[in-house]
Amino acid sequence: MEERKDIFDKIMSLPGLRIFEEFYKKNKEVLLYLFFGGLTFIVSIGSYTLFCVPLKMNVLIANVLSWILAVAFAYVTNRIWVFNSKASGINAIIKEMISFVGGRVFTLAVEELILFVFITLLGMNAIVIKVIGQVVVTVLNYVVSKLFVFKEKKIAGELQS
Repeated sequence: MEERKDIFDKIMSLPGLRIFEEFYKKNKEVLLYLFFGGLTFIVSIGSYTLFCVPLKMNVLIANVLSWILAVAFAYVTNRIWVFNSKASGINAIIKEMISFVGGRVFTLAVEELILFVFITLLGMNAIVIKVIGQVVVTVLNYVVSKLFVFKEKKIAGELQS
């Protein structure tokens, strides 16, 4: 049975991009995570900047609000394209969503600690520290998602090999 191609597979099979197709297929999950992680990063930084600069919110409150927007975006993109979740039925999806949000709450706490120490206590630039915090959180989020949230794909892939 031939694997169904998604939009990214179709893009990589275009004439000018075919030279990268083998690399893409071998590293698809990580590449898509980086792509959607980059978009999530933009959602997070953009909304954080909006809340901090023109709206002049407290940096920790702004971070939580930007986190909510980024997590909602990340769950949808990670579920559909990055980890190709097979969870179906309302109970399985709710369990997956709770697991995803739980992992993100952990990394939010890590980021809040980074922001508190480096911005509130040490007075460093809020946007620069937010960017650094996002890099740390992006790596942690991938590990949490891969090992705890969307782990079924790994198991299913090993069984098919």
